[in-house]
Amino acid sequence: MSRLSLFPPTLDGDSIEDKRQEIKRYFNNSYDLFEKLFEVLKDETVFYKKSEPTRHPMIFYFGHTATFFINKLILMKIIEQRINPEFESLFAIGVDEMNWDDMDESNYKWPKVDEVRAYRVKVRELVNTLIDTLEFTLPITQNSPMWIILMGIEHERIHIETSSVLHRQMPIEAILENDTFNICEYSGKNVKNEMIHIDGSEVHLGKTYEHNLYGWDNEYGSYKEDVKGFEVAKYLVSNGEFLEFVEADGYEKDEYWSEEGREFLKRSGAKHPHFWNKDGDRWSYRALTKIIPLPLNWPVDVNGLEAEAFCNYKSQKDGRNYTLPSEAEYMAIYKLSNLKDIPELHESSANINFYHYASSCPVDQFSFSLKNGSIIYDLIGNVWQWSRTPIRGFEGFTPYEAYDDFSTPTFDEKHALILGSSFASTGNLIMKHSRYAFRRHFFQHAGFRYVISQNGEGDENIYETDELVSQYCEFQYGETHFGVENFAISCAKLAKKYAINKEKALDLGCATGRATYELAKTFNSVEGIDFSVRFVGVGSKLQEDGKIAYKVKQEGEIVQEKIVTIEELGYETLKDKVSFWQGDACNLKPRFKGYDLILATNLIDRLYNPKLFLEDIPNRLNDEGILIITSPYTWQEESTSKELWLGGYYDSQGKEVSTLESLKQILKDQFELVGVEDLEFVIPETKRKYQHTISEASVWRKI
Repeated sequence: MSRLSLFPPTLDGDSIEDKRQEIKRYFNNSYDLFEKLFEVLKDETVFYKKSEPTRHPMIFYFGHTATFFINKLILMKIIEQRINPEFESLFAIGVDEMNWDDMDESNYKWPKVDEVRAYRVKVRELVNTLIDTLEFTLPITQNSPMWIILMGIEHERIHIETSSVLHRQMPIEAILENDTFNICEYSGKNVKNEMIHIDGSEVHLGKTYEHNLYGWDNEYGSYKEDVKGFEVAKYLVSNGEFLEFVEADGYEKDEYWSEEGREFLKRSGAKHPHFWNKDGDRWSYRALTKIIPLPLNWPVDVNGLEAEAFCNYKSQKDGRNYTLPSEAEYMAIYKLSNLKDIPELHESSANINFYHYASSCPVDQFSFSLKNGSIIYDLIGNVWQWSRTPIRGFEGFTPYEAYDDFSTPTFDEKHALILGSSFASTGNLIMKHSRYAFRRHFFQHAGFRYVISQNGEGDENIYETDELVSQYCEFQYGETHFGVENFAISCAKLAKKYAINKEKALDLGCATGRATYELAKTFNSVEGIDFSVRFVGVGSKLQEDGKIAYKVKQEGEIVQEKIVTIEELGYETLKDKVSFWQGDACNLKPRFKGYDLILATNLIDRLYNPKLFLEDIPNRLNDEGILIITSPYTWQEESTSKELWLGGYYDSQGKEVSTLESLKQILKDQFELVGVEDLEFVIPETKRKYQHTISEASVWRKI
């Protein structure tokens, strides 16, 4: 299957025009491969089926990757006009089993497949035009508009792989065989595993912003660890090796499973790996487009919890302490190999990039020589390898502005890194520095190998690692300063003062969620929405875990660690009245409506199109509903193009234009201004530095 999938372009080069053509080929190859993958769905009815209950129907993913381009291009002000606002809201946000995921199917009205295909054509045309015309320099950096194009491509590459997993979980009756995606025809007897020794070494993880390949934010920064010597399995655990665990009733014995693992067993009823099936005494195996006899010498596909349970079983059986490898241990092995990174890497050397197969293959097919004279198989490729390392940001981690929630929601100690890529991995997924993590009960094209190790994994990091989010945690949940009342409490009091009906409220721009809870003291139901999952995750964590933990900068590198509990705040009886969602205030989903009050907190001067927001907001409010807009009116071009500012400028006659007067003009036909008040707030930056701001709160009643 040579060159079904192209390698990504480097960020450097000598010719802008050559780089345009290179990116254009890569973009169209990604788009084609993604659409080709959906040709394995038998007919259009399958697009509306879920292969996994915790995911959307396949029509969502078909539209999602195209809308991602538009939403990010809008966000970064590279384009100003949407192609289809309805689609760009409907298909915007996927699910990762977070509290803010919207899994209520009644909230979705899916369009026809042909309508989505036509939309994808328009997006393709637009992106191709942008690649031809955007001004950029070499090397491409994160400040370049072309970076957003590359980000959209790599995002689609991720969904090529994850969609193939979902297709593989679809009932076989809903799937067509496709010559483009050929299944390996070679299988045989089980391969006996053995251990090889890896000497200790100093391992450095992370990369710099000068690196010549595209990267996601979690790849940048630095981490160093002295890895002690350890032993590692020569082969990935095969179906044949794992079969011993199944036949020993491993799925029935609680002692092999963690608490999370036992919960998975209870919820799923699993008795064997997800892609196995038993008919009488015969085991079969589900590949992407067909069911075949269980190939004993292919790697087993399991989730992280099953991999951990197998290690516990083997430890008890052999009297040795087997575990999954850490990220640093894996890199110690990688460092011992002669493996090249893209673009020098040749995919013929591993089962990656759909180059050989659209399936796994025997675990003894692709060997890698190590500098210590040992041979290890499938160092990369075939299937991903579960690790014991929760994903965390490296020192120097900074979320990327255009996609600030790519990594941070996974820094929760619940997402484990997967290592080494699979047969369906392409683009960034097969780069040396790539870092991807999933919840341990998720299924991917993932298996594992085991190690015998004395290396630890470090203490659990319960504290918020995002400096900006920590600052907002202290602003919303910390102490008050200089006699100024907590701003979230002040806003909630204002809402209570003016609200006529008190059934349902929306905290729009909720940040870390304090006002959402405070509003729940007055309203029976409150939804908190913020553009960034980095922020809504805090309120959700307080609801789910009963506490939040963050670090407050004191002086230089000195920080104070703080933990705030739901009991201390007095919100135990309120948590069932609140919910948190990710959303774009300028393009909210249709389901967000029927509110008696909408609180838009310090939001209006940070929107990319505030007038669009104001024109839509009446549709969200009930009759006599109250809209409260608070803002210090600090307009800036970084957030809002100057021609879209509502105030803070002089008009063509030299007259001052204030935001409040613009609000009156825009809202006058549907709202009555019923109050204007100043609300102060103080944001601590360090122990001795504070921002003291006066926000104007205008209160509007829908007429």
